[in-house]
Amino acid sequence: MRLAGKLSPLILAVIALGAVLAYINLPQSEQGNQQQAQATPVRVATVTRQSFPVTIEALGTATANESVSITAQVTDTVHSIHFDDGDTVAAGALLVQLNNDEEKARIDELKANIAEAQRQRDRIQNLRQSSAASEQLLDEQQARVEALTAQLDVARAQLQDLQIAAPFAGLLGIREISKGSLVRPADIITTLDDISVIKVDFSVAERHLASLSAGQRISATSAAYPQASFEGKVSTIGSRVDPVTRSVMVRALIDNADSRLRPGMLLTIVVEKRVLDTLVIPEKALVPVQDKQFVFVLEGDTVTQQAVTIGIRKPGQVQVTEGLDEGSQIVTEGTLRVRDGSRVSVLNAGEDA
Repeated sequence: MRLAGKLSPLILAVIALGAVLAYINLPQSEQGNQQQAQATPVRVATVTRQSFPVTIEALGTATANESVSITAQVTDTVHSIHFDDGDTVAAGALLVQLNNDEEKARIDELKANIAEAQRQRDRIQNLRQSSAASEQLLDEQQARVEALTAQLDVARAQLQDLQIAAPFAGLLGIREISKGSLVRPADIITTLDDISVIKVDFSVAERHLASLSAGQRISATSAAYPQASFEGKVSTIGSRVDPVTRSVMVRALIDNADSRLRPGMLLTIVVEKRVLDTLVIPEKALVPVQDKQFVFVLEGDTVTQQAVTIGIRKPGQVQVTEGLDEGSQIVTEGTLRVRDGSRVSVLNAGEDA
């Protein structure tokens, strides 16, 4: 009886410990079995062969196709102004008329003097036919007529300088003068920009030089129009590579018929280098392991981990050069929850992946 009384607490402790261990391990075992039996939900995409543009990105500043600051060629007062801020004008349109009273009077005087000189020349010519006047006198009068005619041409040119016209069609800027203002050749009256076509200059790294050519397509985006893309073409490639930056200047032309782009805007330029016909997969399907890339390929209701060789990356997409076949289905969502040989349940089965 004494021995039984001494052993009973020890036996009870062993039994209690076994019960605790069984309680702890049994749910985990059952849960593990349940997880093995349950399929992991994933989404898949089909490996497709498609056009994959290879592009070059750069930053450039927009400039007008033609741009000029309108100034006077002479010092004079403003007689009349024929434009307002922001007007669109045609080539040759009169913008400012300077005071031209003196030039007009000078032209009238020269016309009268030429008419009188021509009458004198005609009279001397008639006298010459009857030998009443010498050949030298006729030549001197003819020279006087020609001199006065040349002076008239100069006066007309001076009169033309007092009319300030638009050298080309475009958009005027802010008016800087008023009627009666005294303007000098250095004074800016307004600005004129032809923005029907926008030029954009940007730098491209030397390594891309061989793949650049005139006529290549480009697209441009601006912070002012985040949802818009402006199409254009490369017009000129610089003749020199900068020895400091190892880059070459490229100029592209962008049609701007709607006048949304303005000179001075910062543009993000994407040049289409070439277009590949290759296998493309979503970038999120890649599973990096050290320096290698893997994907999970769907085979029935399980997945197989497959090593792939990738090429060029683009936002959201990546080129696959080796390791996959066209038409294969790969896991794009749920890659962190599956392993090689895992059972899966495809959530987007039947959808266009």
